[in-house]
Amino acid sequence: MRPIEDGGHHRSWQHEVMGRTVSFVNQKGGVGKTTVTLGLASAAAHAGHRVLVVDLDPQGGSTWVLGIDPVDVEVSSAEVLGRAPASKAIVTSAWGEFVDVLPAATRLQDREHGSGKDSGKRLRAALESVVGNYDAVLIDCPPSLGNLTTNGLAAANHAIIVVEPSALGLRGIGAIADVVDEVWDAENPELELAGVIVNKVPGISGEADRRYEELTEAVGRKAIWQPVIPQRVILNQAIGDRRSIHSFGARSAEVSGAFDQLWRKLRRVIK
Repeated sequence: MRPIEDGGHHRSWQHEVMGRTVSFVNQKGGVGKTTVTLGLASAAAHAGHRVLVVDLDPQGGSTWVLGIDPVDVEVSSAEVLGRAPASKAIVTSAWGEFVDVLPAATRLQDREHGSGKDSGKRLRAALESVVGNYDAVLIDCPPSLGNLTTNGLAAANHAIIVVEPSALGLRGIGAIADVVDEVWDAENPELELAGVIVNKVPGISGEADRRYEELTEAVGRKAIWQPVIPQRVILNQAIGDRRSIHSFGARSAEVSGAFDQLWRKLRRVIK
């Protein structure tokens, strides 16, 4: 795999544009990929930056929180993977003009195993015509390592692993890194493993501390993005109310501040 830091060689404009695309991955469900994706989208909007959230999870969590019912979606990421233009599927979210969404639908599950020539590169091809409209494209990948995640990684320049500090939350990180390597080798030589974001960190927990140290030993301290995201009820409320975390004002200041810092780091990475 290419190192995280670019060697400084010249890139074409198209590569610079696609460099704005980031995939959030983990084969385990429940670690908070959607929470992290949407938290960063909220921070981007709060800073006045335009982002596109691409929902590749058949459960449609990001789609639903952004104000769109997956059962009502006519043109979804499933159709885009079937070669429909991305522009036909993208809609403005209920969060306002700074956050657009390429929504998911339950039929996206039919695309998990892939079929046809270049099935793993279809999302990348579809996004090329729209990614230049955004400061960043954030891809919420499903909790699996099949064709959907392959498409998400093939479309991105940067992959970020989302974990929680628990025994189950850390399982499979090696498998995810292997898939990133495979996609880099077969589909996308521009792909970089940008790091790890730790979610759902309790205030005081010896178990969480031990798992965090395990993660540090496994991936290296520099690979773990700071700050970690604290485990707070307001995050669950934001998801349940289908609202951005920043819309809660002072009540969410701690969590919003964490996402603001992570968004600033992401901006530096994609630039």
